[in-house]
Order: sequence, then structure tokens, then C-alpha cells
Amino acid sequence: MTNEKLKMWWETARPKTLPLALASIFTGSALAYRAKPETFNVSIMVLCLLTTILLQVLSNFANDYGDHQKGSDTEERIGPLRGIQKGGISAVELKWGLILMIVASFISGSFLIGIAYENLTDLLAFALLGILAIIAAITYTVGAKPYGYMGLGDISVLVFFGILGVGGTYYLQTHSIDNHIILPAIGSGLLASAVLNINNLRDIEQDAKAGKNTLAVRLGAHKGRIYHCILLSFATLCYLLFTFKTATSWLNYSFLLAFPLLAKQAVFVYRSQSPAALRPMLAQMSMISLFTNLLFSLGLLIG
Repeated sequence: MTNEKLKMWWETARPKTLPLALASIFTGSALAYRAKPETFNVSIMVLCLLTTILLQVLSNFANDYGDHQKGSDTEERIGPLRGIQKGGISAVELKWGLILMIVASFISGSFLIGIAYENLTDLLAFALLGILAIIAAITYTVGAKPYGYMGLGDISVLVFFGILGVGGTYYLQTHSIDNHIILPAIGSGLLASAVLNINNLRDIEQDAKAGKNTLAVRLGAHKGRIYHCILLSFATLCYLLFTFKTATSWLNYSFLLAFPLLAKQAVFVYRSQSPAALRPMLAQMSMISLFTNLLFSLGLLIG
């Protein structure tokens, strides 16, 4: 395989979105270590990270494949052209890439469950969740009725990169569910949804023409920008409420260092009238999401 071909596969994996796969796992792991440091297992954390990254790449492959099959990605798109749009990766090759990611995700997830489960209920529940995660990653844009084309992508991201990402990681380490972790789980999911919203605001005109009715298309550009500000505001509120209720040290508030970046992001997106201006904001929002979760996690550990 040539370097140019490898570069196209790397572009198709969308490395700028991969921080989302890391953020929820770090937060869930930090919450688990804070709750039960004596039972914390580094191998479980590593396998959680690997499985989530593989699922994210699977979702990105499926996104490009599904959009290509439906003719949604045209030369008018503002976002970067990837392998299949450039003609460097064929639809058949991308389909095989999808299959490879499905197998890799299944194997990694199986090792994770094999190490972490304590009883038959754990085994069955997480096996089911793993299968649902793979199905959700594929059917976002692939299939007769992809939910990404119906404006349900934001809910999926909130669930998988927030509630399940943080809560599932926490449970695999502690084998317990604590109500208080729902706040940072939702906060993490809302930040991930903000990344998707920027993507959808950037491509709003092309998606509308192609019949891809994302939430941004349904809301319209102006309300979509307001929605972005709401996502960031509620995410910060979730982290603040959790810390206010559980803080044992001022160091628990370390995540406040990320708030100026979140505020700057919100103001820029709200003021941006041109979808093209949002192109660099996707990678920036992805990194801000990771940075916020890392600071939050660090505050839990050192505080």
C-alpha cells in the first residue's frame, strides 16, 4: 500500500474526531478511581480506550460510506474531501474497511468484557451494549433509514459519548452505579454533541439539498448556532453542579481553566454567518472537549 493510499485511509478515519473517543473514557476512569482506587484496573481502562477508538473509526468509515452511497457528499461540501470522495478509496475497499473495523471492535470489546465482568448479568448486558454500539456506529448513515438523516445523531452522541461512555467505564471498574456520575456523563456527552453540531452547521446547505435532515437542518442555521451555545452552557453547568456537590478541595475545580475556551468557542460559532468559517472549529471543539474532560479528571485525582 502506497503512502498516498495510507494517507487517504488516515483521512477517512478522521483523526480530528478521535479525542471524543478518549474524553468519556478518561472521565469515567477518573470517577471510578476516585470511588474505588483499590480495585482500579489499568488494563480495563486501556481496553476501554482501544474499543472506543475502534468504534469511532468504524462510525467515521460508515459515515463516509453511507453518504457516498446516498450521494450526500458532493463537490459543494465545505468539509475536507476524504479518500472515497477523491476517488483514492473505492466503495468496495471502504466496505471491507468497515468489516475490518467491525471485527476489530468486536475482538477488543470481547477482551474488555472478558477481563471486567464479574457475573453472567454483566457478561450479557455488556455484550448487548457492545453489539448495539456497533449497530449504532454503522446505521448513522448506512441503511434504508439511517438515523443521522432523521436528526437523531445528537441524541446518539449524547448517549454513547456521554452516558454509556462515562457510565459504562465507571461500572466496568467499580461494578456499581452511582447517581452522582450522571452529571459529568451528560456534560461529556453534550460537549461531544457540540462537535457534531459544528459539523452539521458547516455542511447545513449541502445536507439540506441532499435530504440529510440533521438537527441543524431542522433547526435552521440561526437556531442551530443558539443550540450550540446551549450545549456548551449546559455542559459547563453539569460539571459545576457535580463539583459543587462533591468537592473536597479547590483543586477539584481545575476544569474551570477550560471555560474561557468554551466561551470563546460559543461566541465565535454564534457570530459566524458563513458555514465555511466553521471549518476549523470542528477540530478545535474536539480538542476543547478532551481538554475539559482531562482537567476535570485531573481535578478528581489530585483534589
